[in-house]
Amino acid sequence: MYIINNKEYKCSVGVTLDIFNDRWKLAIIWFLLKDDKRFKELNAEICEITQKTLTVKLKELEEKNIINREVFPQVPPKVVYSLTPIGRKLEAIVNEMNTWGVEYTKEHGKITQESTCTL
Repeated sequence: MYIINNKEYKCSVGVTLDIFNDRWKLAIIWFLLKDDKRFKELNAEICEITQKTLTVKLKELEEKNIINREVFPQVPPKVVYSLTPIGRKLEAIVNEMNTWGVEYTKEHGKITQESTCTL
């Protein structure tokens, strides 16, 4: 049995699926692998995400200790998001998912220049 914050899971895959239960969280991690970012930078880089959704997903990832939110005491306020050490360990997994997605698309679809993103 796996227990996190009093929630029980029967297998470790359940833990992973509970954390990464949507496409936005992995997109956030993908863009934070390159470097730390401010909210507006993430919002601009992640196509189609709304500000509200980005706010919710950042909060969820912070609560799971995947990302860190650092607030700088200045005017205007500055907030920077980065990956925690455990979040950084996702790099190989996310890169493999990217590679698989490229191969799948080449086999079953088409890749255009304006749709590609790389680290």
